Amino acid sequence: MIKNHYNVIGVMSGTSLDGIDLAHCAFTHHGHWNFEILQAETCTYPSVWVEKLKNLVTLSQKELLQLDEDYTSFLGGNIEQFIHKNKLYDLDAVCSHGHTALHQPQNGLTYQIGNLPKLATMLNKTVVCDFRVADVALGGQGAPLVPIGDKFLFSKYDFCLNLGGFANISSEINGQRIAYDICPVNIVLNSYANALGLEYDDGGKIAATGNINQSLLNELNALSFYETPYPKSLGLEWVKEEIFPLIDSFSLSIKDVLRTFVEHIAIQIAKEVNSKRNASVLSTGGGAFNQFLMTSLSDKTENEIILPDKSIINYKEALIFAFLGVLRLRNENNCLGSVTGAKHDHSSGKIYYP
Repeated sequence: MIKNHYNVIGVMSGTSLDGIDLAHCAFTHHGHWNFEILQAETCTYPSVWVEKLKNLVTLSQKELLQLDEDYTSFLGGNIEQFIHKNKLYDLDAVCSHGHTALHQPQNGLTYQIGNLPKLATMLNKTVVCDFRVADVALGGQGAPLVPIGDKFLFSKYDFCLNLGGFANISSEINGQRIAYDICPVNIVLNSYANALGLEYDDGGKIAATGNINQSLLNELNALSFYETPYPKSLGLEWVKEEIFPLIDSFSLSIKDVLRTFVEHIAIQIAKEVNSKRNASVLSTGGGAFNQFLMTSLSDKTENEIILPDKSIINYKEALIFAFLGVLRLRNENNCLGSVTGAKHDHSSGKIYYP
């Protein structure tokens, strides 16, 4: 039944491995969409899960299937705690991204763990999940999926920039919503901060003390992905094959690696946002708290970089996956062919009932 009001939970786990984002959201539709984030929190991954998720691409098929079972149980437990803690019993659905294990759209393959039917049984709630598979089957990249939310919930901004494991961006170009991945961000920065025993480089303070290695910077900027036209998306496999071996071949100090990679990120993002003049750039995701990165980016563009309130910075992706689930429940398009390269717009995601 099509309704005007929806009460849902959005669940997101990104490649930066900073945790599971849970957002209780209300959506209303009266000619246009409005939203409110009512409660939200991030469930930090225990170290054992960080190690498991870091090494997903090395698993055999049998090992991956078992991990999918285990992760679905782990995810369900965290969602269940969030529901009970906030007394969220009158929910239309739990809308979950899962966690990307494999993403090879060029081979017709994308696989997110944590999207098994038992999630609905565990929670005794309707679950909408596994949003990427149908798009890849239609010849799309299966990513990015957030731009439908940018179009309907954040349309007043010229660009919506997300700085998570990867940087991705969306914008209206010639009357169409276009979006694509730009470059790695926290998936690389956090990895080198981890080598110092840190979860991340807080505010970019360590990067700020390093020096740019111009030779490494030149080679990073020359990677062929950056010349590939959209639609395009990135995954952990590409980082492991292209980025880490290149950086490590230079044997630099970690502070110099961080400084050089921040410069690389800022150059690649600025190249995209400078395609429009006098533009507003909404910046969200964990990378938006990296003050050194944001300053480096601001120095390379005259466009306005806007940081919204913390709930939007932290939970925009969880919010939008909640919205994707609502659109799926309404059987309305939540995946844009102009963004992913799929044959046509479509309503993507599996619906499981308890």
